[in-house]
Amino acid sequence: MSRPDSLPVCIVGAGSSGVTVAKALRQKGVPFECFEIGSDIGGMWRYENDNGLSSAYRSLHIDTSRNNLGYSDFPIPDRYPDFLSHYEVMEYLEAYAAHFGVRQHIRFRTRVEDVRPDGDGAWLVRLGSGETRRYRAVIVANGHLWDPRLPDFPGRFDGMAIHSHHYRTAAPFADLNVMVVGIGNSAVDIAVDVCKSARSTLLSTRRSAWIMPKYLMGIPIDRWSAFLSRKLRLPTPVTRAVIGRLMKLAVGDQARFGVPRPRHPIWREHATLSQELLPYAGHGWIRIKPNIRELQGKAVAFEDGSIAPVDAIIYATGYRTTFPFIDPSLFKVEDGRAALYRRMMPPGLPGLYMAGLVQPIGPTIPLVEIQGQWLASVLSGETALPSPQAMAAEIDRHARAVAKRYVGSARYTLEVDFREYARQLRRDMASGRAGR
Repeated sequence: MSRPDSLPVCIVGAGSSGVTVAKALRQKGVPFECFEIGSDIGGMWRYENDNGLSSAYRSLHIDTSRNNLGYSDFPIPDRYPDFLSHYEVMEYLEAYAAHFGVRQHIRFRTRVEDVRPDGDGAWLVRLGSGETRRYRAVIVANGHLWDPRLPDFPGRFDGMAIHSHHYRTAAPFADLNVMVVGIGNSAVDIAVDVCKSARSTLLSTRRSAWIMPKYLMGIPIDRWSAFLSRKLRLPTPVTRAVIGRLMKLAVGDQARFGVPRPRHPIWREHATLSQELLPYAGHGWIRIKPNIRELQGKAVAFEDGSIAPVDAIIYATGYRTTFPFIDPSLFKVEDGRAALYRRMMPPGLPGLYMAGLVQPIGPTIPLVEIQGQWLASVLSGETALPSPQAMAAEIDRHARAVAKRYVGSARYTLEVDFREYARQLRRDMASGRAGR
């Protein structure tokens, strides 16, 4: 039997995270194999992906502007618009994979059924074919936006009800009274999409959200954020507070459009980006309602005492973070906490890593690129890891910081600050020793 350190690395998933991790390992000369359940790369960005896990809807455009979105050594060409559609993101990912020779290392149409330690430091990976392979490490990059989380409201609903994961176009909702539950980016996108052909469109929210336009004075708003945080070196809470003031100057008080102002400051949450919600609310195409008190057949009663007819509900209520191929007794995300050192490693399971299991203030794709570089540095022996005790202490510090900084919600379980987190990972790689 081969020694664990002589075995290749296994990557689960070939979305935007798996592809950049594969590229980083290849550049460091670390042997690996990548398994993808679908027939091609792209993960959630491949519309109607045959892996059955994509949440992309027909009108989806990314919320990070082109200049901030791409991988550092493969810029997105200027011929693309400021905000790419999912089709354009896929073109970019395909070009990236081809440029760095990643595709030939991916085994498509292959399901990973089980991942478990072998007892000697190696990991066993059982595939859908029944074959079991040994690896020195397993990097899980299967995404965390595919297992819908549904709320449980009192009463009974007799109309059509789906999670936003299954939403594709507005066609099935034409001429219906539609309610979208949630006020994140997907909820708002879908409400704007649906309202153009629905009889009526409601948007129900428990605590509301800060609504930020995608453009401020003709410039993508994340470029303003980058200027304030990188050029002026302002802390993220200060940057977001300044953006909030600029936003108010640009669009006014969102409450005037019927969207309540949240009680928490803007820097304590992920603001919702939409150029269209406030104008559509101002025109009456979308009406904002509070939390649901009770489902009443083909009507819904709200906490403000109002009742409205509803034929269809779209729950844009987020996702559970689950790993069907990992026994929950080994690792799971629970109680609003992901116990991962550097947001990648369960301390008691050496050789198991999570890539892309983050929800950053800032762009995701370039942040996971840095994760991939860090993983390649660790697995190539260039960066040493601390003790399990030091890892556990770092996890506790991060959990306390998240609880103090962000609104208490499952949405912020995986939260990181792009700038702070990227600095940590780069410092680890530069010193050759991961910090505490």
